[in-house]
Amino acid sequence: MRPVCALQGGCEMRGRGQGAILSLMTLLIFGGFASRSIAAEADWVNQSNRNAQILLDIVARYGPEDASSIGVQGHESEVMDLRPRNSERQEADLAAAQDRLTDLRKTATDTRIRQDLDILIESAQDSRHSLELNRQLMVPYLDLGQALFMGYQKLLHEGVPRDRQAKGLERLRRYVGRESGFEPIAVLARQRMEEALQDPKLVTPWSVQVKQSLDNQPRYLAGMRDLFRKSGLSGWQGDFKRLERQMTGYAEWVKQDLLPRARQSNRLPEAIYADNLKNFGVQADPRELMRQAQSAYTQIRMEMGALAELVARERGLASSSYVDVIHELKKQKIPQDKLLETYRSRLADIEKLIRAHRVATLPQRAAVIRLGTEAESAATPAPHIDMPPLIGNTGQPAAFVIPVSNPNAKSGEDYDDFSYDAVTWTLVAHEARPGHELQISRMLERGVSIARAVFALNSANVEGWALYAEAVMKPYEPLDAQLATLQLRLMRAARAMLDPMLNLGLIEPDAAKRVLMDEVALSEPMAKQEVDRYTFDAPGQATSYFYGSQYLQAIRTEAEVALGKRFDQLGFHDFILDQGMLPLNLLEKAVMEEYVPGRSR
Repeated sequence: MRPVCALQGGCEMRGRGQGAILSLMTLLIFGGFASRSIAAEADWVNQSNRNAQILLDIVARYGPEDASSIGVQGHESEVMDLRPRNSERQEADLAAAQDRLTDLRKTATDTRIRQDLDILIESAQDSRHSLELNRQLMVPYLDLGQALFMGYQKLLHEGVPRDRQAKGLERLRRYVGRESGFEPIAVLARQRMEEALQDPKLVTPWSVQVKQSLDNQPRYLAGMRDLFRKSGLSGWQGDFKRLERQMTGYAEWVKQDLLPRARQSNRLPEAIYADNLKNFGVQADPRELMRQAQSAYTQIRMEMGALAELVARERGLASSSYVDVIHELKKQKIPQDKLLETYRSRLADIEKLIRAHRVATLPQRAAVIRLGTEAESAATPAPHIDMPPLIGNTGQPAAFVIPVSNPNAKSGEDYDDFSYDAVTWTLVAHEARPGHELQISRMLERGVSIARAVFALNSANVEGWALYAEAVMKPYEPLDAQLATLQLRLMRAARAMLDPMLNLGLIEPDAAKRVLMDEVALSEPMAKQEVDRYTFDAPGQATSYFYGSQYLQAIRTEAEVALGKRFDQLGFHDFILDQGMLPLNLLEKAVMEEYVPGRSR
């Protein structure tokens, strides 16, 4: 389960949460919709949300930028807690919260409330464990430029009300230490790392990560400056210049003092990597996961070989090698000025297929697709979903973001992995519908408890569903699109194979990159961002696609065997989507104890 705190460095809040200031009505209404199911069951949701407030208060206390980014009002001017002993203080708060939640669990009578309390208790426990483990083993390195940019990207979004955006000016004053009681955030970040560096047993960040953060800092500052300009706010220029000077000094310290001490290997301590897997929802031994992925990798390549022959014959290509055919398909490059138009047209095609084949019930709202900015692409140089506020949402949509470059790649090669026609089918299926965007929109429109929308959020569910959605749509696509779907499925198997291999010291980064380019047929910029993801951006996260998809396929088979001819794909998928972001073991339990008995009657 995804913890409240950061996986590396207790100062960076990765979890989801909200502050106590929200009214219970706001908590119950997502996206401006109060569904009938929520209205009818408001009592238990109300109580569950009160319980969740115990953890939400902690999230807002230590990572108000994250709290604000998911729609929590009242924390827009506050800044992350990088003061001394921030990790120990958060651990103590989480221990107290866990005790309170455990006491509430003893007297809870509603099954749904007990389940939500179990989610909250596990989240508090996992967060404490991650904080303590990282404090004992790792130097708390923070890509400060990226963290500040991402916070402002959410706060200064056009969908955020003007009065809340204006609070970003006060946040900026606090970042630069121009508010009473606040030190410059760059100074605090440096102090926490200097403290940790005094302990020679602690593992320093990888040198490649540090260098890349330094290279990207000007991009993040430029991205923030652009956000302020577009916001129309006034009075930010002087403080922003102070921030730039302070960040320049911070970068100089990182370059002169931290970088020479950075580790030369990408390997993390095994305990940290195992904890990462758990926090991303992957409940598997990394070596066993690697073996399963190796088997799937071979099977997918065989399937690609057979399909590539059909595509080569259909197109009159000289070679039927799947790698050669993929490269030929990439030559059908979509001009950048036509990219959005093409993807939006493909979305319309896929929505027709979803309805025709009864894949899932589509929401009323339209799906949003947009191109990424340079700063966004530096932070996340792969297609991704821009999450809207999960709490207090007033109609802000999830957005499928297409990066047009990878600023971290130095080769100068073309980033052609999602700018050709055949691949648009599977990317829309994964990022938009019936994948991420549909899952999020369904949750916003129908409403779920805070525990299920926020604290149950885990990558194995989210990415597993999106990869599963690709597989569901594959039979309805043209042959070349089916081959592109298999290629990206091969990439997910490669992730579940290479991510553990890299972190267990079984392969070097350059060798992993060659596998991705030579066998998976990725471009150099795409392979670069993949290896970055496995080694320092989010070690362990990339395995969640394969693991989650395999788990969901197993749940479906279990339901099909139990129901026989009564199994209905539309009903099954709608039930899955209605459960929110539950951990997969709880999702399986719900399917077998609620969905299957209900359909068996």
